[in-house]
Amino acid sequence: MNGSEAKEMLTATKKKLISEQRSLLKRRFFSNNSMMIGLIIFSFLIIICLVGPSITSYTPFEMDVEKRLNGPNSTYLLGTDNYGRDLFTRIIYGARVSMGVGFLVAFITSVLGVIMGLYASYYKALDHILMRISDGLIAIPGILFAIALMAALGPRTENVVLALSIVFTPYVARVVRSAALVVKEQTYIEAMKAQGASSTRIIWRHIAPNVLSPLIVQATFIFADTIITEAGLSFLGAGVPTPNPSWGNILYDGKLVIFNAWWMTVFPGIMIIMAVIGLNLLGDGIRDIMDPHYKKIRFKKAFRLKLNRGEKND
Repeated sequence: MNGSEAKEMLTATKKKLISEQRSLLKRRFFSNNSMMIGLIIFSFLIIICLVGPSITSYTPFEMDVEKRLNGPNSTYLLGTDNYGRDLFTRIIYGARVSMGVGFLVAFITSVLGVIMGLYASYYKALDHILMRISDGLIAIPGILFAIALMAALGPRTENVVLALSIVFTPYVARVVRSAALVVKEQTYIEAMKAQGASSTRIIWRHIAPNVLSPLIVQATFIFADTIITEAGLSFLGAGVPTPNPSWGNILYDGKLVIFNAWWMTVFPGIMIIMAVIGLNLLGDGIRDIMDPHYKKIRFKKAFRLKLNRGEKND
């Protein structure tokens, strides 16, 4: 066998290996029930955000006082609120606001958390400073910290994004730092240092790609937590300012008439529950696909717990 034949055989083997890896990934993807259910729910919400406004003939600010607090009917699919505004339209436009805030916060916290976590894991001096600051911020309950920041910044959508980014960045930073510390101790990192590679090159080309899996999973959970926290802030009057629609604002308007107009709290509540469940299932599915060992460990723990319960019953 000459050199060209060996090279062709090696190329064919690599292609076959890549094809098998892709097939395995597809099987994992489509066999993961959590992933598929979460993806369906999340895709449904994205479609609502994109095409929802085009299927309604009303605007979120259009009022008809004579038809205030009308129940669901053929004209107003989900009824009207206490100002005569179409609830279906406001929920659709509110999805844009709530999902938009969640996406922006997840993106900003991911960027800031990666920077903080990577440099904290690589430099011990920064580790003591950044992680102690993160510990102090994490010690404060998130909703209380967000309310305090909104009181200082003022009720604006941009300030909601800023406040929640400050609240959730420490959580991402600690997750990234934990994953980066494991990678930093690998032999190839020591080899790169011995070869004279710069710290920036090691951090961003060799450590950063290996923390993407936990980062993506954490970002989906931050997305869901942001939607809940934004709804809580808006419900308390410290979030997205009225009359701009968001799911939390709609709940805030409905709390005064909850016994007379149940639809004002039920329908936006269902949307919040769907978004949170969908994103959490999506995050669990991504974690199982990217880290198959986690699923095995979780199954073993559940199996052992079941055996222990059976022994106690006996």
